[in-house]
Amino acid sequence: MIYLSSFFFPDAEREVSFRMGERRTCFDSYYPFQILSGKGLSVLEADHITILYGGNGSGKTTALNVMAEKLSLQRDTLYNRSSFFEDYLNMCHCDLRRAIPRPSRVITSDDVFDYMLNLRAINQGVDRNREEIMQDYLEMANANPGNRFSGWQLKSMEDYETLKKLNAARHKTQSRFVRSFAAENVREKSNGESAFAYFTDRIRENALYLLDEPENSLSPSRQTELARFLEESVRFYGCQFVIATHSPFLLALRGAKIYDLDADPAQVRSWTALPNVRAYYDFFREHQDDFE
Repeated sequence: MIYLSSFFFPDAEREVSFRMGERRTCFDSYYPFQILSGKGLSVLEADHITILYGGNGSGKTTALNVMAEKLSLQRDTLYNRSSFFEDYLNMCHCDLRRAIPRPSRVITSDDVFDYMLNLRAINQGVDRNREEIMQDYLEMANANPGNRFSGWQLKSMEDYETLKKLNAARHKTQSRFVRSFAAENVREKSNGESAFAYFTDRIRENALYLLDEPENSLSPSRQTELARFLEESVRFYGCQFVIATHSPFLLALRGAKIYDLDADPAQVRSWTALPNVRAYYDFFREHQDDFE
C-alpha cells in the first residue's frame, strides 16, 4: 500500500532566495537548510519501501525528521530543531496517494534506546519493592518487642492490608510470602530482543512508518529477521516504509528504492552498487577460503 507518493524539499535556488531575504544575521547555522539541497535531493519519489542510504552527516536523518513533521506523524522522542525549522517546513510539500492513517509514526534509535532503559528502570523499582516486602516478612514473622509490628492492632479498614500480611507471614514461607505481595519483573530480554520487540509492537497494519537506523542494537541475525518482518508488513499488511540505514541486511530488502545520499548529486542505485555493501562483498570474497 502506498500512502506517500512524493515528497518535495526546497532546492538550492529556492533556499538562496530565502536566505537573501532573511534579515536575521545572528545565526551561525541555517539548519535544516543547505543539507539536502547540498546533496541535490529536492524530490523523493516513494515506493512501498524507500531507503535513504548514506554516512553520518549525509542528511538521511534530517530528511526523515522533516518528512515526519510535515506529515504530522506520531513520535516518542525529541529531535534536533533550529530557529529555521518551521521556515523550512513551510517550503516543503508532498503528494499523497491516500490519506496518512492514524497509526503512522516515525521510529528512531533514540526511541528504542529509551524503551530499553525504561524496562530496566521498571525492574529496578520492582526489585526495591521486593526487598521491602522481604523485610516486612522478617519483622512480621518475628514480631519481637521493639519492632514496628510488635503489639500491632487493627484500628481501621485502612489497616486491613497490613492484617492480611501479618496473617500470611505466620502461615507462609518467606518465598511464598514475597511471591504473594511482590510485583513480577517485566521480562527483560537482551538488547537485541528488546529492540526487535519494540518494532513488532509499534508497527501495525495499514500505516506509513519512517524508520531511522533501525539496525542499531540489532545483531546481523536480528537484522535479517527485521527485514523479513518489514517485507511481510508491506506484502500482507498494507504498510509503507521510508528507512534511513546503511545496513546491508536492510538495503537488500526486496523491491526497495534506494537513494544514495553519498553520491553527488544524490541518485537512485541498486543496493549491490553501494560502496558500503561493496566493502562487505570484497572483504568476504577475500576470505572466502576461510569459510570452505
